[in-house]
Amino acid sequence: MSTVSAIAATSPTDPLTRTTITRRPTGAHDVRLDIHYVGICHSDIHTVRAEWGEVAYPLVPGHEIAGVVTEIGSEVTKFKVGDRVGVGCFVDSCRECAQCRAGEEQYCAAGMVATYNAVDRDGTTTQGGYSGAIVVDENYVLRIPDAIPLDKAAPLLCAGVTTFSPLRHWKAGEGTRVAVIGLGGLGHLAVKLAVAMGAEVTVLSQSLKKMEDGLRLGASDYRATSDRETFKALRGRFDLILNTVSANLDLDQYLGLLDIDGTLVELGMPEHPMSVAAGALIRGRRNLTGSLIGGIAETQEMLDFCAEHDVTPEIEVIEPDYVNEAYDRVLASDVRYRFVIDTSSLR
Repeated sequence: MSTVSAIAATSPTDPLTRTTITRRPTGAHDVRLDIHYVGICHSDIHTVRAEWGEVAYPLVPGHEIAGVVTEIGSEVTKFKVGDRVGVGCFVDSCRECAQCRAGEEQYCAAGMVATYNAVDRDGTTTQGGYSGAIVVDENYVLRIPDAIPLDKAAPLLCAGVTTFSPLRHWKAGEGTRVAVIGLGGLGHLAVKLAVAMGAEVTVLSQSLKKMEDGLRLGASDYRATSDRETFKALRGRFDLILNTVSANLDLDQYLGLLDIDGTLVELGMPEHPMSVAAGALIRGRRNLTGSLIGGIAETQEMLDFCAEHDVTPEIEVIEPDYVNEAYDRVLASDVRYRFVIDTSSLR
């Protein structure tokens, strides 16, 4: 066991504070890495504030982890000391179900072991990346290409693969018309990735205040959803819509923007159940579905794609002690577009 510094939540309402946590010894198949950067995901805030269920406090959030290998187990074959690596949203799975065998561990029949606030294989609660180091089985560690700076690699481990996976699954590419709802942490990466895949991209945002950014990131059109004329002008326009926001939207309106056989993919998780009129689906043979992050192989594919196509997130690097202010700013949509914690003071 080893002790590392960390930033932890102690309740749903108290500020996150500095603390120390223990990490398990590096086992035969484990990789230990010093964490250099960790992204702040909106999921961190939902979890810390117990909005998604029970939380085992004290809890260290963080599942967008980028760092450098400092120790490997005796039977590790995939990594060596000094490698640039990342850890995403989960650190284990059953490895035996059909989903795990297919490389879709995020849909593990037994439930993936989340990077934090989950029960680890030794019975302890997993603790995340707002910390100085972590020990993870080599099969759940990603290689970060040299072309991607570590600070910009961190958000790709969640926000990147969360948007890459549905774009790949629903075959975004040349001739595909893609709309992205929301230009935030996920949305801005969805735009960049879809453009890099060759799709024609439109941003659908509540207002036009980020229009300049959206067009700079590669979108060919940017529309305000607060203007009801938008839904008339774009009716039947898109093959694929990615909804990256967690607000409860009028899904019937957005489904009307799909062409026949078009698909709307939910990536955010709204607070309240969604409602949809059957006619909105039936009249255009439209599809309403969801997507959850990506498996290990697909996450590696995403990282390699981003390196090849120079796709990286827009980030603001902060110190660990700024995390509470950063949470407030995330909730106020006052970040363009992802906070990343420099964890050097925790190592």
